[in-house]
Amino acid sequence: MLIRVHGATLHGIEGVMVSVEVDAGRGLPAFHIVGQGDRVVNESRDRIRAAFRQSGFEFPPGRVTVNLAPTGIPKTGSALDLPIAVGIAATRIELPTERLARTLFVGELGLDGQLYPVRGALPLVAAGHAAGLVEAITPRANLEEACVCPEMRVRAAPDLGAVVRFLSTGESLLEGKRDWERALDAPQPELDLADVHGQETARRALEIAAAGAHNLLLVGPPGSGKTLLSHRLPGLLPELAFGHALEATRIHSIAGTLAGRPLMLRPPFRAPHHTTSDVGMIGGGRPLRPGEISLAHRGVLFLDELPEFRRPVLEALRQPLEEGAIRVVRAQANAELPARFQLVAAMNPCPCGYRGDPSRECRCDEAQLRRYRAKLSGPLLDRIDLLVPVPALPWRSIAGGGLASESSRAVRARVLQARGVQERRYRESPYYTNSELSARAVRRHCPASARGMQLLERSVQKLGLSMRAYVRVLRVARTIADLEGAAAISDPHIAEAITYRLLDREP
Repeated sequence: MLIRVHGATLHGIEGVMVSVEVDAGRGLPAFHIVGQGDRVVNESRDRIRAAFRQSGFEFPPGRVTVNLAPTGIPKTGSALDLPIAVGIAATRIELPTERLARTLFVGELGLDGQLYPVRGALPLVAAGHAAGLVEAITPRANLEEACVCPEMRVRAAPDLGAVVRFLSTGESLLEGKRDWERALDAPQPELDLADVHGQETARRALEIAAAGAHNLLLVGPPGSGKTLLSHRLPGLLPELAFGHALEATRIHSIAGTLAGRPLMLRPPFRAPHHTTSDVGMIGGGRPLRPGEISLAHRGVLFLDELPEFRRPVLEALRQPLEEGAIRVVRAQANAELPARFQLVAAMNPCPCGYRGDPSRECRCDEAQLRRYRAKLSGPLLDRIDLLVPVPALPWRSIAGGGLASESSRAVRARVLQARGVQERRYRESPYYTNSELSARAVRRHCPASARGMQLLERSVQKLGLSMRAYVRVLRVARTIADLEGAAAISDPHIAEAITYRLLDREP
C-alpha cells in the first residue's frame, strides 16, 4: 500500500517541500528511509518505532520503505518525524486521503510519542503555503510562530496519537489564531541617550546613522563612550515593516534564537565577539546555518574593537555591505543568505588606544601604528558612511553633569520623521532608506546646489576620496537634509557630510 504525506525540510533559510512516500508490504520485517536523509533523519526510525508502541498503534509487520522526494535535495533535521509517522500509520489505519493531500505535517517525535518543537517552523509552514496547502499541524511550542504565516490554517497537537485521532475521527486540535500582536516583544527599557554626557559630534552622527540606516565607525580612546553610544542605536530605530519582520523572523526561527517571540518587530542587534570565526560570521556548517551577518538582517551588527577581528572575517563583510546578501558555497550545499544590516563598529586610534589623547601619552611607534591600521582595508572603510572621532572627555565634564543630554525619545521622533520622508520618496522604487541608493538613484534622488557640488568636488580632490566614498557623502547629505525637512541638498548639508569622512585617510 502506497501513502503520500506532505512534509518539509530546510535548505539554507528557505523551507523546501518534501513528499513522504510510504510503502508497507510483505517481506521480512525491515524499515528503510531513502532520499538523502542526514543522520538525524535516519535516526527517526528508532524514535518512530518507540512512539508507535507508546501510542498504542501497530507498526506494520513487514517491510516498510519510506522515500523522501525529491531525492536530489538533502533532507536535514527532525521535522520529518511526524509526516513519516503519519504516513506509516495510514498504512494500518484508514485516514482520509483528501485531508492528507492538503495538510503539512511538521514535528519531532519523542520515544513516548510526544511532539517536540523544531527549528524553522515559520519557513517550513510558508513552504507548504507556497505549494498550495491550506492546513498545517505542528507541535504546540511552534503554534504561535507558525500562525504568522498568512492564509494558512495551523493546528497544534501534543502527541502522535492526537494527530492520528484528528485525522481519523475528527477529534479537535488546538487551532492557532492570528492574534500574534498580543505576544509581540514586550516594551523593554531602552538604553537612553540621556545617559551619555557630552560627545555632541558622535551623538549627531548616531542620529544621522539611525535616520538613513548608514554604516558608522566610532574611533576613540578606551572609555570615551564608543560602546555606550553604539548600544543606544537600537532605541532610535523604527519598528520593522511587516515584510521585513517576516524576513528577520524566518532567519531567527532557523537559528533557534526567537526565544518564544512569534514575530520580531524590533530590529535585531547582534554583537559578536572578535574571536568569531569566518563561518560564525558569514554562515555555513552542516547543515547550513545563518551567520551573524544574517542574524543581523534588517537590524544592527555591532563590531567592538574592529581591528581585533581576523582580516578574512572583515573582508567577508564587503559583499554583504554592498549587496545586502551573502552567497555561501560549500561542497554539500550552497545558498544565498540575506544580510542587509547596518554596520556599527568601534576601534581605538592605535594599539595602546591613546594616540591624540591630551591626557595620556601614546606608547606606539610608527611600525605598530601602520600594522594596526593595515588591518582595515581601504575598500572596507569605503563602505562605511560615517567615520567619527570620539575624543576622551575630561573627568570634570562627566562628573559635573552640566546641561542635560537629549533623550532617545526626542531623537527617535526626528529619526521617524526622516524615515517617513524616505518612505514616501521611495514608495515606487526598490529602496527603503538613503543608505540603499545605487549610484544611478543618487543622481536622481540627491539633487544638490551648485555650491554644494563644488565643495564636494574640491573635497574629493583634497582628501583623495574614492568614487564610492563620493556617493556615500551624497547619501549622508540626503539624510541630513531629510532630518531638516529640506527638499534639496544645500552646501551646509554636504559640508557636514564631508566632516564624517575626515578620518578616511587618518583613522
